[in-house]
Amino acid sequence: MSMHLYFSLIPEALIASMLPPERFGQYYATGHKFKSKGQALFFEIDPSFRHEYFDIDGAFARCAAKADGTPKNSVYISMYRVMEHLTMNAIGQLYLTTAMGATLGLSRGDTLPKPEPELHMYQDLAPINSLVVSILDPATYYADVTTKPSKFFRFPGMCFVELGLGPLARDPANGQEGDLPYSFLQHLREALLELRPVSKQNKLVHRVHSLEFPYRMVKNGFYLGIGSELVYYPMLSQAVLRRDYSNWWRSANL
Repeated sequence: MSMHLYFSLIPEALIASMLPPERFGQYYATGHKFKSKGQALFFEIDPSFRHEYFDIDGAFARCAAKADGTPKNSVYISMYRVMEHLTMNAIGQLYLTTAMGATLGLSRGDTLPKPEPELHMYQDLAPINSLVVSILDPATYYADVTTKPSKFFRFPGMCFVELGLGPLARDPANGQEGDLPYSFLQHLREALLELRPVSKQNKLVHRVHSLEFPYRMVKNGFYLGIGSELVYYPMLSQAVLRRDYSNWWRSANL
């Protein structure tokens, strides 16, 4: 059986497994016999990748099939400072697994999307899990907390997703909430109203926020940065998801 390497975001971890992505996603989200449920997000890593920080060869040696031929589900290699020791060229597809265990793969885009003149909401996925509203476009937001920090703290890299704000993105005072599924809408509106182009470009909505979010609220895609490199994994449109990935879409919206 072939070996796989996965970089998990919930929680941040590097994992060896004998399972291919779809089966790993089902196992990671639901456990054995669907006894537990929770979203899973993970990248596939080139199995030939090596870094002195990780004992990958040791993990692969332990990742052996059982006597009856059952594949080994997972061997945790590291759960600390994983992202900063990866290289961008070793990172492959991003996989989104629903709480029911259905998995969708996303490929890396060629370019970042064009900045939009509106407010943004970012769910930080790793190495922290804050929920932030911002005036800054994704690339500028990333630089603001990594390579060109405006505060005293900085991160060696970050993975985050932009979530939709609906009409609040352009008119936080009067925009209609519509079908926004967030349980903290009043707090969200107040945070958006505090943003100022010069004095308050970012505002924490939740310092520590649940990493589970409605996949239907992904505005455009996922961003992964390591050092000065920032790449983008565009989310498929809802029309494409309904047409070509209907089982995953239904599972994501149960």
